[in-house]
Amino acid sequence: MDIAALVSLLAPLLPQLLNLAAGQGDAADGDREGFGRRIWDRLRGRVEESPAAHEAVRDLADDPEDEDLRTVLKVQLKKLFNEDPELAREVGRLLDEARAAGAAGTVTNVTASGQGSIAIGRDVSGSTISTGGQNS
Repeated sequence: MDIAALVSLLAPLLPQLLNLAAGQGDAADGDREGFGRRIWDRLRGRVEESPAAHEAVRDLADDPEDEDLRTVLKVQLKKLFNEDPELAREVGRLLDEARAAGAAGTVTNVTASGQGSIAIGRDVSGSTISTGGQNS
């Protein structure tokens, strides 16, 4: 299972998903939100049983773009999936369905190697990129 893709799908939805779990907010309509809700419904019980995983979810819900917090949640989900392979299979199947429907984004990994190399993992525009040595 691609845990990075799973966290990428869930992270921006976590504030809404946690509100729904608390009985606040409206149910999601769109494909991405709908798949996120189905996946979260499956994960929620196990996450709430693990204090570390629950804290990782709450922290990421407060700042869904924080890459460090995403990494913490990835680690916690990996632990949960190692403890419960059936959960991993079910969530993996749901993630595959989301991908097939075009509702799950892709995860882009980039690597810069060598002196002066630059790697960009998201869109960049209107920026000057310096490679060092006064090169742009």
